[in-house]
Amino acid sequence: MPPQTDVADALFTFIMDRGVSGQTLTVGLCGSQGSGKSTAAAEVARRLEGEGLKTALLSLDDLYLNRERRAVLARDVHPLLATRGVPGTHDVALGERVLDGLKQAETTALPRFDKAQDEPLPAEDWPHVQGPVDVILLEGWCVGAVAQTDAALMLPVNALERDEDPDGVWRRYANAALKDDYRRLFTRLDALVLLAAPDFATVVNWRKEQEQALRFRLAAEGKTTARTMDDGAVERFVSHYERLTRHILAEMPAQADLTLSVDQHRRVVGSRSRA
Repeated sequence: MPPQTDVADALFTFIMDRGVSGQTLTVGLCGSQGSGKSTAAAEVARRLEGEGLKTALLSLDDLYLNRERRAVLARDVHPLLATRGVPGTHDVALGERVLDGLKQAETTALPRFDKAQDEPLPAEDWPHVQGPVDVILLEGWCVGAVAQTDAALMLPVNALERDEDPDGVWRRYANAALKDDYRRLFTRLDALVLLAAPDFATVVNWRKEQEQALRFRLAAEGKTTARTMDDGAVERFVSHYERLTRHILAEMPAQADLTLSVDQHRRVVGSRSRA
């Protein structure tokens, strides 16, 4: 995946224009799978450090629950919760502790999740940051998302929902999590930036590219036992994200402080700031 220089430029300029004045600035970066948000966030963090600003980068993906905890949700709530992705499959309380800790004069461990193993890395392998930091970047596919209405949940958006969640239990659980725990987490954001994909079909293609790159990397590292997905498995996996991805693309531009519209090549083709 090429560096997202256009996105990084826009995000860096946005943060510097807001200014950092002695208090931690927490910026959320929302973007669908494969949109380049992680690459852009890492580049912006590097540039901010170059400006003498202590910066911490946290991904929502690094807060995923382990397989055991998701298995409990799958047993007690709905089988689809075995798959990481939707709200309700993250350790939100951990995210809150990390964001709060980074604002204090203390050392905070930043969680890390191994997607190839579908498990968090051992806590002893997490990097540590001495606070307080100047800027926190929280990036993730549904960072800043708000819940849907009950009426919007009634009809399935794809075959996965139609066939495996006909009563809407899974999607109502995820939506309830957005109304509660995730809302509390996202209120810690001082600013929200959205990378808006052109459409959901592009998101699916981006995710396939990601998985192919992961397979190549793991093969080069000799990790032949790591878990990867073929295109069919990717399409099913992304179906878990479709409802909220579409909702974010429709709803979030009105609430984000900055919306960067990107094309299929992840180039910025438009921007809009909230008045």
